[in-house]
Amino acid sequence: MLEVKSLKLDSILEDLKSFVVAFSGGVDSSFLLYRANSLKKLNIMAVTIHTPYIPMREIKDTTEFTKTHNIKHKIIDIYFPEIIRTNPIERCYLCKKILFTELLTFARENNYGYVIDGTNADDSGDFRPGLKALRELGIRSPLMESGLRKSDIRELLKKDGLPIWDKPAMACLLTRIPYNTEINDEILRMVEQAEDLLFEKGYPGTRVRIHGDLARIECLPGYIEKIIHDPDKELIISNLKKIGFRYISLDLEGYRTGSMNQVNS
Repeated sequence: MLEVKSLKLDSILEDLKSFVVAFSGGVDSSFLLYRANSLKKLNIMAVTIHTPYIPMREIKDTTEFTKTHNIKHKIIDIYFPEIIRTNPIERCYLCKKILFTELLTFARENNYGYVIDGTNADDSGDFRPGLKALRELGIRSPLMESGLRKSDIRELLKKDGLPIWDKPAMACLLTRIPYNTEINDEILRMVEQAEDLLFEKGYPGTRVRIHGDLARIECLPGYIEKIIHDPDKELIISNLKKIGFRYISLDLEGYRTGSMNQVNS
């Protein structure tokens, strides 16, 4: 079954021939880009949109990946879109509209036929209004079209020896902030610095959800016990307080996608 999905993906990519890959540096878009590049005959380019709410660590990952695999790569910087300044519930839809319109413009001006993204077959399960924006704009999602799930993608990456096969999922920093909250640079940097700190302390994939001056830490499975007994726990707490948080909490449910959707439902 996995081989059938893989062959279908290759067929879709070969039919498209010329396209821009919306490259975030995550597992899905990395696999899509890697697979397209491996077909050799295609005219492709990776394009990464850098906004104030994308962690710099992710931008660095895109640069390293494309250099390693000798893939053409462009980073486009855009300002914070004022239409999502208050983090509205339709934020993802509005943001995708803006970012992918930028990608479509780049593709058209540089003679690429399509824009494709790394949406996979699992992505229809959560609250994802951004998918509606992609459909409206005519963005192709070859991983979804070929039926590839996240577990399939990780398995294929591991089989090909790519170290990113077990890279934790990432999302923009706005997902750490409650809806209908005024966004400013201070809030974004607090979240980014907190997550960078936890990453460096050995907790990759950890989310720091912000609720006023409280940091709610969501760890991946296996990390809750570790962080409770971490000899550096007090140092982590003091550094998080230096960043600007007054209270530090550990969410015993751990990391789960869309937890801010539950908070706001």
